[in-house]
Amino acid sequence: MQNYSTGAAGLDEILAGGLTAGRLFLLEGSPGAGKTTLATQFLLAGAEAGETVLYITLSETEEELRAGATSHGWSFGDNFKVFELIPPESLLDQDQQQSLLYSSDLELGETTKRIFEAFEQAKPTRVVLDSLSEIRLLAQSSLRYRRQILALKHYFAHKGATVLMLDDLTADVMDKTVHSVAHAVIRLEELSPDYGAERRRLRVLKYRGRRYRGGYHDFVIETGGIRVFPRLVSAEHRSPFTRETVSIDNERLNKLLGGGLERGASNLILGPAGTGKSLFTLTFITAAIERGENAAMFVFDEELGLLFERAKGLGIDLQAMVDAEKLVVEQIDAAELTPGEFSERVRRCVEKYGARTVVIDSLNGFQAAMPEEQALVLHMHELLQYLNRQGATTFLTVAQHGLVGDMKTPIDVTYLADTVILLRYFEALGRVRRAISIVKKRTGSHEDTIREYMIGSNGITLGEPLVGFQGVLRGVPTLVGETTGLLNKAEA
Repeated sequence: MQNYSTGAAGLDEILAGGLTAGRLFLLEGSPGAGKTTLATQFLLAGAEAGETVLYITLSETEEELRAGATSHGWSFGDNFKVFELIPPESLLDQDQQQSLLYSSDLELGETTKRIFEAFEQAKPTRVVLDSLSEIRLLAQSSLRYRRQILALKHYFAHKGATVLMLDDLTADVMDKTVHSVAHAVIRLEELSPDYGAERRRLRVLKYRGRRYRGGYHDFVIETGGIRVFPRLVSAEHRSPFTRETVSIDNERLNKLLGGGLERGASNLILGPAGTGKSLFTLTFITAAIERGENAAMFVFDEELGLLFERAKGLGIDLQAMVDAEKLVVEQIDAAELTPGEFSERVRRCVEKYGARTVVIDSLNGFQAAMPEEQALVLHMHELLQYLNRQGATTFLTVAQHGLVGDMKTPIDVTYLADTVILLRYFEALGRVRRAISIVKKRTGSHEDTIREYMIGSNGITLGEPLVGFQGVLRGVPTLVGETTGLLNKAEA
């Protein structure tokens, strides 16, 4: 069977090819969810392919429909027909109302007749009927409504037209009549979080004879129409690559990591605020670019101007890397971005830009986009699996609550990471110091020591193992031997 494109980026992928030609489909959602926009895109896709298309509107005027299209930069060509179905003047005149027959009997019959006449005149291949709420109100009973929908379905099927019926769910949200009649049902939803912009998502409730992608999928309405972000399924994306250990240009850090990091592995940098998690990731980005690879960095928490300035203090010129098109840095506003759109941005950097090192800084900021922690963990699981299967080395940062002593991690994703790098504060000889250790590495052996580190103009400097201290990881160390392994400020 031939498939028709919906015209909305990403939706055809969810529907496994688009809408089957010659069938009737239901698009439902509350007012403002985006039904009219998506329906217009569906017809425009047909018009651009040279087909004649017809938009039958019972609720909006033609002027309103064209004004909405203009806001997206669209214009209706000669083969895009609009039929504005308004009540006959006799039905608007109170003196002409019938006394022996219900006016709804005449209105429903007249409405159906005029729909058929408009179709016969235009002879379109694609039809949008907006909206079913008007027909439901005219029918006044479920039986008459179902018979009317079946009559429309059989008529359009006999003519070979592909029909998209819109339902704004304002008449009777419990009426599932069209669900059983339609070949497929797509529902659009609009959510209003406590803070930030509205979130939109869609779900395919049914599609006869087709293996579509289930679950919720985020989408946005922007100038140019609806853009859908299919839910990421990592098993569908696998690219061949060579698993190898990649070293970095820092002898002691390399030794601590057991020779380097595995390509296609995920790495978690964990520690309290201010320990240098973001700056650590810049070390790995620099190493990747020096190897001739591309990298991408998604920043949730920090203003980019400040990050670029701090990087200069380490001798890292991020702006030069961006100008050379070796690095993509994106500022992410969690209050404005849906998780699905974020996954799409990551995919674009990996598949189109060729990034082989990806930094997400931080998961604390990303959590703001997904209030439910369990949903966040599942989302990150798919995203990390996808990146691993693409051969990308991923770095995630998580800021723990607290500075010393008992600290809590707001998001427990340690089991997802292949390598966990733990950063800590500790006090010794009257100074606040920072320590690093590798607590987990799935892909090979690593050094089990704890070392002090400093971040300065020479980058990251690691000291010798702190063998004279106990309790460093708890943040309350005790001196049990000589103060060997400590660094002087002059070494940074």
